[in-house]
Amino acid sequence: MERAASSKKSNVAYLANGIKHWFKDNLGIIIALLVLCVALSVNPITAKTFLTVKNIFNVLRQISTNLFLACGMTMVIILGGIDLSVGSIIALSGCLAAGAVVRYNLPLGVALLIGVLVGLTIGLFNGVVISRTTIPPFIVTLATMNIAKGLAYVYTGGSPVRVVTKEWQFLGAGYIGSVPTPVIILIVVLIVTAIIMNKTRMGRYIYAVGGNAQAAEFSGIKVSRVKFFVYAYSGLMAGLAGIVLASRMYSGQPTAGEGAEMDAIAAVVVGGTSMAGGYGKIGGTIIGGLIIGILNNGLNLLNVNSFWQYVIKGAVILLAVFIDYLRQENKDRIKVSVK
Repeated sequence: MERAASSKKSNVAYLANGIKHWFKDNLGIIIALLVLCVALSVNPITAKTFLTVKNIFNVLRQISTNLFLACGMTMVIILGGIDLSVGSIIALSGCLAAGAVVRYNLPLGVALLIGVLVGLTIGLFNGVVISRTTIPPFIVTLATMNIAKGLAYVYTGGSPVRVVTKEWQFLGAGYIGSVPTPVIILIVVLIVTAIIMNKTRMGRYIYAVGGNAQAAEFSGIKVSRVKFFVYAYSGLMAGLAGIVLASRMYSGQPTAGEGAEMDAIAAVVVGGTSMAGGYGKIGGTIIGGLIIGILNNGLNLLNVNSFWQYVIKGAVILLAVFIDYLRQENKDRIKVSVK
């Protein structure tokens, strides 16, 4: 009995310590998120609508797609790579899943599985090429981005593939109780991603390879396997995002996902993941995704011209990268002074 009580206390202490470190590591972006929320809450134009339950759930539903991508992108960037194909995977997976229902009368479960497998297949292809050659990830994923986008347009002829059944709409536009279905799926995905990154050998290998691939190879880590897994996971997340977004829009659209890779990268970078690789946390990515989502929502509520929204988001990304640069410079300076 005493042993069980002691074990329970140690678990609580471990959780409390983890939460404390999470707040400490992400204090800067947490403050930025709070400032953004307060600014939108007191602004006369947005005060009445921003903090309503409907708007909050709307924001969470909208950021779910971005955070699916950001989960995979966090691993990719920690690895020191990049994945530009995820936005086009969203379009192709959504179009093929919708087409499976409308054109071929396949069961909904099969159609959704096809959409996810499309993303996984492209991710596996990226992983094979990147892990077995010296071709830069930027070039490989740029190529697959264009291939996936082209296939989406070829398959649809440039027109949306509409699905109007309630079963189809449930995944992206439905509710479980009072909580939007995409939010429930997102919670599961975030937990799985956090476990992979923090509690598994593969997670430790990702950080090791991102920090120094050559040293990781010498220590016995199969670097090619780690790269293969990370890009496959990124493709899987993009496929999942594709079917959720297609469900929310009641159709598979070849234009869906345009620029989605940029929002995912923004969420990851704003969340504190280093573009140099080797450092980053999924907890920071969650906050980064919230900042990008709330920023988008706030700009829309303020009726800011969509062209200016691109400028503002670009400035936020540049600021985040600059902060990362200063942090890296400070680390290097400390290392030199210690030596």
